[in-house]
Amino acid sequence: MQRRRVKRILIGAFAASAVLVDAGSAAAQAAAANEQVAITTPPAGSAAWVGDHSLGRALPDPATADARTVAAFFASLTPEQTTRLIAEYPLVVGNLDGAPVALRYQANRLAIAAESDRSRARANDPKLDADTRALALSRANDTNALLDKGRQILAFDPRGRGLVSEVYGDLGSAQRVAVLVPGSDADLARFDRSVDPLRSPAGMARALVAEEHRQAPGSHTAVIAWTGYVTPSGLGPDAATSRLADAAAPRLERLLDGLAVTSSPDSPPALFCHSYGSVVCGVAAPKIHDGAATTDMVVFGSPGMGVQDAAELGNGVQVWATRNPTDWIANVPYLEVGGLGHGADPTGADFGAQQVSSAGAAGHTGYLAANTASLHNFGSIALGDYQNVSHPPTTG
Repeated sequence: MQRRRVKRILIGAFAASAVLVDAGSAAAQAAAANEQVAITTPPAGSAAWVGDHSLGRALPDPATADARTVAAFFASLTPEQTTRLIAEYPLVVGNLDGAPVALRYQANRLAIAAESDRSRARANDPKLDADTRALALSRANDTNALLDKGRQILAFDPRGRGLVSEVYGDLGSAQRVAVLVPGSDADLARFDRSVDPLRSPAGMARALVAEEHRQAPGSHTAVIAWTGYVTPSGLGPDAATSRLADAAAPRLERLLDGLAVTSSPDSPPALFCHSYGSVVCGVAAPKIHDGAATTDMVVFGSPGMGVQDAAELGNGVQVWATRNPTDWIANVPYLEVGGLGHGADPTGADFGAQQVSSAGAAGHTGYLAANTASLHNFGSIALGDYQNVSHPPTTG
């Protein structure tokens, strides 16, 4: 009985904090939000792929094969074999960490075009009700936008609310790579917003790569907007637990393993973890390093990382943390009781993170806004230019 009471209090605190976001509408959304179904299995077509013995040997199982095995497999194929596999299994190839990046881009264009056509057909189906047709039309428009010239879609999965990840820059030549891990409400429909773009993974990633180029013109960098997991919807129960983060962490680990064999930056990719994305990063942290180099992990607008201090994340990560004074996330309870809550505040003095200035930033999504200290600092960390990072004034 006591545990249920604590759970109600914590979830209520998460929902109540949402009032600060939009004068109460977000709180209403939080109260009505349904728990999300995590995606933990390989994409459609994987069973047929595993059962395909047309090459006279087994194809790497998307559920179990490591990135080096996948890379070696594709390196052994003829161009004709590669073309056939992409055409027959675009969702498999497009989401297979360790497959050559250019092939994944090619496969995902096929998968996106197919989903766009399927959604457009549903939108025009008179047998469906008006709401279903409207949702299908929205899905068709969202997917079709990903086919614009020059877009590099590293992963695409139309299941559920839709997963999509995009690369900005050239992964093949990048000396520094950053991965942006978003928080709640990131999905296919909200991956790229034309209005208020910094509320979307794509907008944040574009801002970061632009800042890198501003600070270091001519530098070879790449940023990945990674919406590779099912995020919480609103600020309901999912936002108060690590359930979706626990499911997401292995997917993030596989992404990084794949980058280790398909790109060659000077250091491990830096992780920029926003809001609930910092919970994902916290769960993944102990397994994302090989001990040879340190991974920069930047957490901003964080509700906690599932730990009490940075030492629990392992020796292979350097945590950088910031929260601006107007971010409503500060009203979320920084504790963990019975699986509710996400532990200590990463910006707390005892957490052990390097504190980063976010002067000029406003609200929960303003950290990558132009002319803010946080954007400048994020660019410097992404570039490895640590001496150029500013810190908040100390109080004593």
